[in-house]
Amino acid sequence: MASKKTAEIPSGAPRIDIGISEKDRKKIAGDLSHFLADSYTLYLKTHNFHWNVTGPMFNTLHTMFMTQYTEEWTALDEIAERIRALGYMAPGSYAEFVQLSSIREEEAPGALDWREMVRQLVVGNEAVCRTARKVIKTADGAGDDPTVDLATQRLQVHEKNAWMLRSLLE
Repeated sequence: MASKKTAEIPSGAPRIDIGISEKDRKKIAGDLSHFLADSYTLYLKTHNFHWNVTGPMFNTLHTMFMTQYTEEWTALDEIAERIRALGYMAPGSYAEFVQLSSIREEEAPGALDWREMVRQLVVGNEAVCRTARKVIKTADGAGDDPTVDLATQRLQVHEKNAWMLRSLLE
C-alpha cells in the first residue's frame, strides 16, 4: 500500500514523466515503503544486538553486526531516494515503520542470548528478502529497471547475510 502522502508538485514544475505511469509509480513507491520499513527495522535490530550481545561469540558478533548495520544504514538512503524519485514521500517515522514493517522489534533484547539474536537476524534478513522480491516483481512489471536493480542488489546482500548468520547456528 502506498503512503497516503504524495509529493507536492511546486507551481510551474512539470509533472513526472519518466515512462512509468502514475498508477505504477504509486504501487512501486508503496512496495518500496514496505521495503524501507523492513530494512530500517532490521537495521535497528542489528544495531541493538551489536550493542547488547554477550557471551563467547561477543567479538565475532559485535564486529559482524557492526559491518551489517553500517551497510544497511547506507542502503536506507538509496531506498528512500528511489521513492522520492518516483514522486512520493518516503516514510520516515517510527510510527510509519512499525505500521509498514513485517519485522517485529523485541520487547527486551537484553534478555536474549547470542544464539537468539543471530536467529532473529536470520529471520529478519529473510523477511527483507521476501519484501525485495515483491518490489522486484512490481517494478519489473512496470518496466522500472532502476528499482529492479536496487532491489536485486539489496536481495543479494540480505541473502548472503542470512546465510552467514545461519552458518553460526549449524
